[in-house]
Amino acid sequence: MIRVLLVDDHAMLRAGFRTILESQPDIAVVGEAGTGAEAVAAASALLPDVITMDVQMPDMDGIEATRRIVADPAVAAAIAIVTTFDRDDYLHQALDAGAAGFLLKNAGPEDLITAVRALAAGDGMLSPEVTRRVLARFSSAASAPSANAVARGREATAPAPLAEPLTEREAEVLVLLADARSNAEIATALFIGEATVKTHVSRILQKLGARDRVQAVVIAHRRGLA
Repeated sequence: MIRVLLVDDHAMLRAGFRTILESQPDIAVVGEAGTGAEAVAAASALLPDVITMDVQMPDMDGIEATRRIVADPAVAAAIAIVTTFDRDDYLHQALDAGAAGFLLKNAGPEDLITAVRALAAGDGMLSPEVTRRVLARFSSAASAPSANAVARGREATAPAPLAEPLTEREAEVLVLLADARSNAEIATALFIGEATVKTHVSRILQKLGARDRVQAVVIAHRRGLA
């Protein structure tokens, strides 16, 4: 069973999410929280697999709650930010805080179910459109010289080489990850099994020093690998 913690300051919305998710035989809602502080405490007590996290809440927002939960070594939950606001600042802050997914509240019930299953399986949950926005932001940051570099009249230093380079197959998998492909889609595209894809993804994360697939794509883009 996929254990889910629902975090939102609107009880009716949490009830709706619970109804949608518990209609599935492989998903169980193990708890709810209405504030960021409650979310941090519930994550530590319940140890869910997936957390759906609102942004604007009393006493502590969802970004800070995500940051604190991710920093707790006892909690291994994947966090999906679920918000009404399609704002790039929320998206970027959420990813920087350690969220593995970003979903709008106007998404359909199937999107919520798909997101929970994807995060439980270790997949990031960003639509291709959102992924392109993330990459565009980091691409601009990587291509522009820093203020100090401009003052010195030289470009910012390029990232150091990887301690262990990616294999040819890992590089192919990484390019498909950057295109927001799921493990199943990558397996189909490369004519390999999903278990093999999972192995490659694990190796890619290790070599890039990334905590999840979304961060791996950002790091790869910074390094010009995808």
